[in-house]
Amino acid sequence: MIRFGDCCIGSGQPCFIIAEAGVNHNGDPALARRLIAAAHAAGADAVKFQTWITEKIAVPQARTAEYQKTNLGGEESQFAMLKKLELGYAVFTELKAEAERSGILFLSTPDEEDSCDFLDRLGVPLFKIGSGEITNLPYLRHVARKGKPVILSTGMATLGEVECAVRAMEEQGNRQLVLLHCVSSYPAAPADCNLRAMETLRLAFGYPVGFSDHTLGRDVAVAAVALGACVLEKHFTLDVNMEGPDHRASLDPSELVGLVKAVRQVESAMGDGAKRPSAAELTTRAVVQKVYVAARDLRAGELVREDCVALRRSSAGLPAAQWPLLRGRRLKQAVVVFSPITPEMLE
Repeated sequence: MIRFGDCCIGSGQPCFIIAEAGVNHNGDPALARRLIAAAHAAGADAVKFQTWITEKIAVPQARTAEYQKTNLGGEESQFAMLKKLELGYAVFTELKAEAERSGILFLSTPDEEDSCDFLDRLGVPLFKIGSGEITNLPYLRHVARKGKPVILSTGMATLGEVECAVRAMEEQGNRQLVLLHCVSSYPAAPADCNLRAMETLRLAFGYPVGFSDHTLGRDVAVAAVALGACVLEKHFTLDVNMEGPDHRASLDPSELVGLVKAVRQVESAMGDGAKRPSAAELTTRAVVQKVYVAARDLRAGELVREDCVALRRSSAGLPAAQWPLLRGRRLKQAVVVFSPITPEMLE
């Protein structure tokens, strides 16, 4: 169980839903504030951005990913793209205040040490680390030393690389960890998602697990929750047709609302695992399960034998499994054909 503030993440707790605004603000603080409002209106538990200083994470000649080239429609360098999307620390201070006014938890992924230090000073309750840093062990140690819970995405990683990352954080005394299975493709194909890897992570490391979803729509995300995801992260935007690297792999506000509702419905359907009739079934059970009734008019004092009874649906009586309670017993009273036979009628 991971605890921070009034929140808990772990088995038996509601799935912690992170509405991933990411860089879908397009570098515009006003748009970022609108994303906060949309995340809150959808019922997400947290809204998350990404915080970085471009010069500290990329060199000027760094290439963009293929999906970024497709979505941006050009050969812009990764450095140039990131610089346009970068928000200053002062903006994040304002965004956190805006989220608090709205009543939703503010999170942001730091992509380098200075931004991690800033977010720590800002008072974020936990750190979410993206898949790109899974092999950056010095950075993971830096984050772990903050002593706050960490949600770590594991996209593009082997199980061995995840183990190295987990051990690096544990060596700093930080065991407040959630591991997110992730497929770092935008959008990700459902056939590539391998949701059963969540259970592999849980069994291998013993930490709560979740899913960072990059598929289109909500089906895979809802399936992940049904399979035990304690955290669900999903990109959203105000308009999937906006220019930018991530909009096309994101939900729009109405779809985010639908996702949150679907997750909560699935959670309510999971139950506690005990096999028993639900309260709603009991009235149905009373009228559809067959009970013993008189197969003909029976006399008082007659012994109950198989030829005396029949199994029929009725409003009362003993069910089929309770034949031993009837067999060979003597009736205290006459019973009209098709009337249910109850214990009170027997000597």
